Amino acid sequence: MTPRQFLLRNFVLVIAVDAFFLAISWYFSHLLRFNFDIPPDHHAVMMRLIAVVVCAKIIVFFFLDLYRGMWRYTSLSDVLNIAKAATISTLALIALITYTHGFAGYSRSPFIIDWILTILLISGCRAGIRLSAWLGMKDESSIIHSFRILGWRKKDEKGRKRLLIVGAGDSGEKIFREIQENASLRYKVIGFLDDDLTKIGRQIHGVRVYGTTANLVELSSRLSADEILIAIPSATSSQMRVIVERCKSCKVPFKTVPGIGELINGKVSIKAIRDVAYSDLLGREPVRLEEDRIGSYLKGASVLVTGGGGSIGSELCRQICRFKPAKLILFERAESPLFEIDVELKKDYPDVEVVPALADIRDRKQLSEVFRIHKPQAVFHAAAYKHVPMMEMHPWKAVKNNIVGTRNVIDAANQYNVERFVLVSTDKAVRPTNVMGASKRAAELIVNSQNGCAISNTKFMIVRFGNVVGSVGSVVPLFRRQIEAGGPVTVTHPDMVRFFMTIPEACQLILQAGAMGEGGEIFILDMGTPVKIADMARDLIRLSGFEPGVDIKIEFTGMRPGEKLFEELITEGEGIVPTGHEKILVLRGKSCDGERLNRVIDDMAKLAYVQDGTGIKVKLKEIVEDYNPKDDGRPAVAAAMAGQAAALG
Repeated sequence: MTPRQFLLRNFVLVIAVDAFFLAISWYFSHLLRFNFDIPPDHHAVMMRLIAVVVCAKIIVFFFLDLYRGMWRYTSLSDVLNIAKAATISTLALIALITYTHGFAGYSRSPFIIDWILTILLISGCRAGIRLSAWLGMKDESSIIHSFRILGWRKKDEKGRKRLLIVGAGDSGEKIFREIQENASLRYKVIGFLDDDLTKIGRQIHGVRVYGTTANLVELSSRLSADEILIAIPSATSSQMRVIVERCKSCKVPFKTVPGIGELINGKVSIKAIRDVAYSDLLGREPVRLEEDRIGSYLKGASVLVTGGGGSIGSELCRQICRFKPAKLILFERAESPLFEIDVELKKDYPDVEVVPALADIRDRKQLSEVFRIHKPQAVFHAAAYKHVPMMEMHPWKAVKNNIVGTRNVIDAANQYNVERFVLVSTDKAVRPTNVMGASKRAAELIVNSQNGCAISNTKFMIVRFGNVVGSVGSVVPLFRRQIEAGGPVTVTHPDMVRFFMTIPEACQLILQAGAMGEGGEIFILDMGTPVKIADMARDLIRLSGFEPGVDIKIEFTGMRPGEKLFEELITEGEGIVPTGHEKILVLRGKSCDGERLNRVIDDMAKLAYVQDGTGIKVKLKEIVEDYNPKDDGRPAVAAAMAGQAAALG
């Protein structure tokens, strides 16, 4: 069916529905007038006029644009338009009959009753569709909107920015309502655009859908738009790239609403509007969560997150709060991030007991005290040092925090009978060429050594994934700062690639993996296609309104110590097993000698105390056999990538 055929079919259906209710209104106006016993002469007049009445009203409705509105967005303004159309059509009918017959033989009161019934039935039909849509969205603000719209229309529009919204769906309509309801939002919505051809020419609360995104540049100029808002949370990366390019051609500021994966409660709000970010161009599909399964181990439980103030840890806390734990312990040693996430969560989730614990995983006494008091049932261990160059310069820090700290948390989990323990790991732990990656692989080995241990009833599992977009200290914020400074943007190597996903997606999959684990698994998150860092730099430059190589230069600085051209998610000897979730794979890692592992870690702890970096690297090699501190990442890169591609299928 073509869009034109679809529009025609919909239009005929709408006309038919209105005709039915108009006929019912005319018939019942006579029934009510004559107490449900219509005299034969009046019945004949009624039947003779019914077609005239229905046709006249539909013609008036058509010319007053009642068929341009979208019924699922019906508001009080639409009801007033219906009342106006009913009034005009009724007066026109009275005038016509008076002119032709002098109203002889006609009862006047049915016309008044019919006018009332027409407004009630036609408005009620549309309101029923609106109510059905509202019940589906569970959005209480929709009702409030209808009673505020009149006040909004009387507002002084002087000084308001003329806003063109790309996306005439639920998100665009929701943003429009918030703008109408909130006098402090200095916007005037002047139109919508949507690539759904069936919406073009329709209206949302009296504002027209003018065309598709292909018309964006022309319509932005014609409508004198001051700003553009992209309100399509479900847009793919390719769609976003096209829309962003067209927005840049309009030479006006543009913003977006977050993607579905970023929306914690699934609802769009004016507060969520932000500048277009690189993550919008990344093309990650929304995560399918088994919410009942996740809720089975989080709802009503005591949950502890180490590194709760970090990029991953804080988002984990937000996602966990959705599942209504009885208590959430934020274990963090950095005071300011801990304070910020504590305030945020207590405001957004007042029913969850949020407990900030200013403590360090390297301090066994602090750990034991927190575990003793709060008795967590699930632990997410996200605290870690992550910067490769920093750990190359300070390997003893990686040992104390990433290795010994992890062992401390595991010991506390065993001592206080934690039910589930999830280690947040990294792709840098696979065939590591740097201290940071080797320390995270050592942490994985410590976790693996616990499964099957006689002293432990805890289910230990690992979640391994690549880079996340926008984390503190990551490449995207660095590139943005360099662009703001006028360049150059520094990239280590033109062929360097990395796996990327968004922070909310990573955290959602961590919770999902935690629900699936039975102990001993290494869960691998589907990272999609690797991204060239140089291409990312070019995208960010363009996103900032500049041309790569012309306005902002890109400089290749050479690889830093411990860096690899490619990262991997699977190491040799790990057997891949499918799971019931399309974005999660599971590996069964090699078993390891826990006693020997602990002896080497004790040796490394002593070397860390005296800051013996060389000795630490030697000891790391003893437990992480494929750690090669001299490898710069260049040899056998293609073979490694080919092996991983084959393993992932």
